[in-house]
This record gives sequence, structure tokens and C-alpha cells, in this order.
Amino acid sequence: MRVWIYKWLPIIFGCHCRSDRSFYWKGTQFPICARCTGELVGMILCPLTFPLVSWSPWIFAILMLPMILDGVIQMVTSYESTNIRRFLTGFLFGYALMRLFLVSTIWTFHFGYNLVPK
Repeated sequence: MRVWIYKWLPIIFGCHCRSDRSFYWKGTQFPICARCTGELVGMILCPLTFPLVSWSPWIFAILMLPMILDGVIQMVTSYESTNIRRFLTGFLFGYALMRLFLVSTIWTFHFGYNLVPK
């Protein structure tokens, strides 16, 4: 299982796996970087909290902006983000992305279901 995780998680997330931007556990580098780890945690926690949060989809779209801004600013300037900041912005992005995916899937199901003649 561990070999599978270390092979496929970076592919699924499109992760660069840079050692300086990754977390370590007992001397072993995580299979994905801090930002992608945050995305993964957000994507896992979102379905668990889905019934508890009923914000507008626009709020979730806005929650994606910190990661985008952090990444772009880091790319075009000499600014260097921290792994904690990468994790937090990745978490917000992953949570919001999964929330928008779940809401759009539910909406599409209801829309399609209502098209069926009764």
C-alpha cells in the first residue's frame, strides 16, 4: 500500500514533491508537498462536514483564492512561503474544491432527476 501511495499521490495531485516544501514524519518525506497535503486533508474533511456548513458557493470559490495568490506571488517575486502557510492555503483550496464538486454533483443529479417524466 505504501508503494502505491508514494507512486500515485504525486501523480494524482500533480505534485513536484520538493523536499524543502514537504513535511517529514520520523525522517521520511511525505509523498506529496505541504500544499498538496493540505489539499488532501481538505478534500477528506469536506464530506464529513458537508451537512454542517451551508454557505454560498461564492464563499467557497473565494476560499480558493489564498492558495492561488500564494503560489502566483511566490512564482513571480522573491517571496518564499512557509510550509504551514502552504498547508493552510492548500487546505482551504481542497476543502472548497471538494465542496463545489459535491454541490455541483448534487445539483446535477436533482436537475437530471427532475427531467425524468413521471
